[in-house]
Amino acid sequence: MSISTRLCPEAERRLDELASKTGRSRDCYLPEIIERGLAEVEDYYLAVQVLERVRAGEERAYSDAELSERLGLEDGVR
Repeated sequence: MSISTRLCPEAERRLDELASKTGRSRDCYLPEIIERGLAEVEDYYLAVQVLERVRAGEERAYSDAELSERLGLEDGVR
């Protein structure tokens, strides 16, 4: 898949600097940057959705003590 996007000047400068220091092309790093960044963005936005459901009373949050009890863990083992 081919994707075209614009980077802010700072991100472009950092990418250019990395490529220059390592002797690799900018394109060499882009798939890794996207994959790592995508994982972080997914974690963040999915966590925000859970938090919104908890705040709306649609999903329950458990304290560490409640969770330990539910999982049958011994006191102090976490």
